[in-house]
Amino acid sequence: MSTVDPTELGMNAERLSAIPDYFQARYLDSGKLPCMTTMVARGGEVVHEAYRGTTHLGGEGEAVGPETIFRIYSMTKPITSLAAMMLMEQGDLRLDQPLSRYIPEFAETEVWAGGDLNNYETKKPEREIEIRDLFVHTAGLTYGFLFQHEVDALYRREKIAEPFESLGDMCARLAKLPLVFSPGTRWNYGHSTDVLGRVVEVVSGQELDAFFADHIFGPLGMADTGFYVPEDKLHRLTACYQRNPLNGEVTLSDGAAGDSKAYKSRPKLLNGGGGLVSTSRDYLRFCQCLLNGGRLDGARLISPKTWEFMDRNHLPGGATIKSMGDKTFSEARMDGNGFGLGGSVTVDVAETMQPGSVGSFSWGGLANTFFWIDPMEELIAIQMTQMIPSGCYPVRPQFRALVYAALDE
Repeated sequence: MSTVDPTELGMNAERLSAIPDYFQARYLDSGKLPCMTTMVARGGEVVHEAYRGTTHLGGEGEAVGPETIFRIYSMTKPITSLAAMMLMEQGDLRLDQPLSRYIPEFAETEVWAGGDLNNYETKKPEREIEIRDLFVHTAGLTYGFLFQHEVDALYRREKIAEPFESLGDMCARLAKLPLVFSPGTRWNYGHSTDVLGRVVEVVSGQELDAFFADHIFGPLGMADTGFYVPEDKLHRLTACYQRNPLNGEVTLSDGAAGDSKAYKSRPKLLNGGGGLVSTSRDYLRFCQCLLNGGRLDGARLISPKTWEFMDRNHLPGGATIKSMGDKTFSEARMDGNGFGLGGSVTVDVAETMQPGSVGSFSWGGLANTFFWIDPMEELIAIQMTQMIPSGCYPVRPQFRALVYAALDE
């Protein structure tokens, strides 16, 4: 996709060109972030693409550009969800099926009923986890890094999602731990999409990376997206940093290029909820395929009706993320958003406290990568940097405000 004159697609060129300057002045010049890439497409054409900063903090390393590879973390989730929907279209998977049909160990999973880390009680759930729960995070699973529930601590103690085991082995161990709540009763961010990735493996008979390569990345031409960076591309991987929310101290989370400890070889754990690396241009191809109703440049992944189905709020009773969770989701403000099959879906624009459209589909990653698809405006926006945790700076709402401010019609 080549960049076209924004005015031809109803966007203000001057305001779009001001976007990278905004982030440069507020985050890059001050050393808060190492880099910022921003991309906007409308009507199937790129109207803005900018790359600022370097692969290391302090202006060190290489200048970032179209070929720079980023850890996209939870922006993996919509890709895994699309893979599962492709299997649903084939008739091999249904949202109402019990998870234990594919991972039998989950037939015996119970719910936390009280106690402490070393002495706790469990009870039977009101129903089993269903496939739909994995898509929308109502399964009762959690993340160890959330520090919000005793079960989180259990995950940390049991080293859930550590790279020493396969996805199948991880799911088998996960099934032995209690759920935070009975499936379908609440919303809680967690390893649900990892488990959905294992379902994709079981149903398809392929390991997750092979399924992605054969059925998504290959057809869409996403040549730089995967669970690791091949040696001949490793020089393009940027460094990733972590900011301590208590004192603001920034440390290196994972090095760039050959200094990376996590992405130099194929991992044993194919993390369907957060394991991929990608480029802005690759991820745009994924987003454009969805916005086009499952098609891009001759490749057909799903039907338009399936994408329409994914882009609906699937939380029970029309609930929102905020109304279904005990705590406000920590990564980003989720007011006015429900959850579709793989990402958040805007249901009340006023509640989001930002311009936007009902039906916008979005999600982000741990290191402050972010995208959204606005079908009403035929708009896609993507931003990428590498600073953990997401939400440590308000770059997402700022980017969103700047993009919508550039709409002229």
